[in-house]
Amino acid sequence: MGERKNRSGWPRRDAMGTGKSPKPSARGKEPVPSRHLPGASRRASLIFPTAWGWMGVAETAQGIARIVLPKASKTMAASELRADIRKPGKATLSSRLRTARNQLTEYLNGARTSFTLPLDLSDGTAFQRRVWRALQAVSYGRLRSYQELAAHVGGKHYARAVGNAVGANPLPIVIPCHRIVARDASLGGFSGGLPTKRKLLALEGSLSRLRRTGKDS
Repeated sequence: MGERKNRSGWPRRDAMGTGKSPKPSARGKEPVPSRHLPGASRRASLIFPTAWGWMGVAETAQGIARIVLPKASKTMAASELRADIRKPGKATLSSRLRTARNQLTEYLNGARTSFTLPLDLSDGTAFQRRVWRALQAVSYGRLRSYQELAAHVGGKHYARAVGNAVGANPLPIVIPCHRIVARDASLGGFSGGLPTKRKLLALEGSLSRLRRTGKDS
């Protein structure tokens, strides 16, 4: 995404333009057009079918701002996206939403390993955005632990805040929070559900490197 990286593969610590790590926030917590979502700017959205289920994406003027992981129905995807799924009429679908749909579909079909989409991360705190940018450096088929991620963004004592930021990721898959696992090589958590996390890691060929525990179901 244009950031400089150090030898470990992570973005450099001054990637946000400063040499300091932002502190965690105290809050540590067929085409269908939509009404705008809560936030600073108007959003347009798209709900579309994939081989894995119905997905949703939303954009602002700055970039893609929200992705909904595959759901069993269009209604479920729309509900999570808070989109209006009434008859679309003659609404125009933006090229950015088309591109996001195409790239996500290609990824789920095993035909894409990275994304070239402009992203709008403005809904996150400074610390959350730093964590999300660090997640983007974890490439396809690679895994990192929450502790490794915390050590990179500010120190191992930030592990809980990092976990909260990972869970608040608004752009799963494109910002690959599914590649963050527990230190003991178990699956860890995932806001989209562990079955989906397991399926994503299997697609990328990294699931076999994890150990199965009773918590992984």
